[in-house]
Amino acid sequence: MEWIYENGENNTLRYILGITGKNPLICFGINPSTASPNNTDRTIQSVERISVANGYDSWIMLNVYPQRATNPDELDLSLNIDYHKKNLEHIESIIQKGNLNLWSAWGTIIEKRDYLKTILRDIHQQSQKYNCTWITAGKESIKGHPHHPLYLKTQEKFRPFDMNLYINNLSNHEK
Repeated sequence: MEWIYENGENNTLRYILGITGKNPLICFGINPSTASPNNTDRTIQSVERISVANGYDSWIMLNVYPQRATNPDELDLSLNIDYHKKNLEHIESIIQKGNLNLWSAWGTIIEKRDYLKTILRDIHQQSQKYNCTWITAGKESIKGHPHHPLYLKTQEKFRPFDMNLYINNLSNHEK
């Protein structure tokens, strides 16, 4: 297995981090931290152990927004549309294989910036073109946000995640 790694702009962005395989689990967080090939962080280590425990031979970490920030409060205050467009291109390069499981794993961090909810809708639309299935693990937050992988036990099992309902609920909370 080989590393997959796409970053940009003096390493201030990361689009893709993962390991190649025949049966990858595609994990979606909010934004990347400092992890890179052979230098993973605790979140990536959790993604790897939970994916293996659930029968996947590989994993790929994608994010709703590609800006690196160890503290989500440091994310751009407004959407950088160029980052978003390039991120969508990288996401499509992975999910165009079709019929993949996409792990909703962003936690409550999605509430940090309003634009994160908007661009998640774009990602969801894109996933529908390729017949992807959204899944989750662990208990959802009070507002229905999927659980972040960092605090999950290895034996957590995946279950379907209704992205249509989730997206509708995000829209209702904004009104």
